[in-house]
Amino acid sequence: MGTTQLNAAGVGAGDEVVVPSFGGADVAQAVRELGARPVFADIDADTYCLDPASAARAAGPRTAALVPVHLFGHSADMAALRAVGEQHGVPVVEWEPLPRTDAIDAVRRRQYATSLGRRLRGVVAPSVPEGVEHAFTEYVVRVPGNGRPDRDAFRRALRMKGVDCGIPVRVPAHRLPEYASTVRLPQAERAADESLSLPLSAAMSKKDLQRVVSACNGLGGLLRERAG
Repeated sequence: MGTTQLNAAGVGAGDEVVVPSFGGADVAQAVRELGARPVFADIDADTYCLDPASAARAAGPRTAALVPVHLFGHSADMAALRAVGEQHGVPVVEWEPLPRTDAIDAVRRRQYATSLGRRLRGVVAPSVPEGVEHAFTEYVVRVPGNGRPDRDAFRRALRMKGVDCGIPVRVPAHRLPEYASTVRLPQAERAADESLSLPLSAAMSKKDLQRVVSACNGLGGLLRERAG
């Protein structure tokens, strides 16, 4: 998805569009390409998706649309966001809907994610509320401690142990120099400092999963001591 769906929703020059700061850089760029202005809102700490309450606060008389981003295989709270859209009389345009995956692949990912969630120590595993389906297109954990320096050190240590991991969003969009926003979005900022994407795919073996668990758990105790 690019500017096409935004155009179809009636977004044009001079409009404002509410977007999530965490994971919303591409959306913000598409909004600017139409001559509109992105207005950044915060995310839900558990889902990493646009927080309906923050979106409601960010919306104003010039708002033309709300654009939630589905991240890491977890859908945004569309019912609550549509209610916000109805309240302000604007459409809700979904950005990058969850990708379709083979059913066997999806089941295996969920099984592996459940296994990791039960066994990992020293990191905060993804939280999935009862009745919510998570596709786990990425397995994103939080590294507790003192923020980004701890997360980055943790990542380097894991990579030295042969565990390929990455940083899903290093800088929230509202902190990028091209936007120079002064708004403070604590959940987006904290997520950018703490989140780490661990390897997870249907092709992994049990030995691969154990390598991830052993590496994380071996480092996690040090972080807990530092945080305390």
